Amino acid sequence: MAHVVERGAAQKATPIRELAAVVPDRASNGRFIRHFLEMLAAMIVGMAVFGGIVSGVFALLGHSNLLHYAALRALLMATYMTVGMLLWMRHRGHNWFRIREMAGAMFAPFILLLIPFWAGLISSGGLLAGGHLSMLPFMLGVMLRNREEYSQDHRQHSSSPATIQVPGHNTIRSSSL
Repeated sequence: MAHVVERGAAQKATPIRELAAVVPDRASNGRFIRHFLEMLAAMIVGMAVFGGIVSGVFALLGHSNLLHYAALRALLMATYMTVGMLLWMRHRGHNWFRIREMAGAMFAPFILLLIPFWAGLISSGGLLAGGHLSMLPFMLGVMLRNREEYSQDHRQHSSSPATIQVPGHNTIRSSSL
């Protein structure tokens, strides 16, 4: 079934499913929010599991004081959360390109805050709290930029290739990026 959309003097038949992809419905909004909450849960689990393992290993080696260095602790915590999120996203069928993109959004706030931390402009608590709180809008930004992927059912991820568009070049599509 097709729907006719007028564009100037010309008419073009547009399938209803293409129009539905443009206007998010309640179900897609729910799936988008669920994606975000699942990633937050995976990050918390990653922080608890991997943080516990690393703390235990450091304690066994007699180097538990290394975790008192805020910059190291911030990067380790970002790593724990990223690994938890990476494993969950892969389990849910996201391709490696989208996973790397989200991992970058998770590390970016911590890396950006290291500069004012090392300059003495923010405290260690500011580095850790700021990194964690800033991570959420960075992640949300990536999700909103790729809203179609994050609003679909998880079973569709493996069938939706990543699309890279570079101005002046051909579009690159790959499900294994």
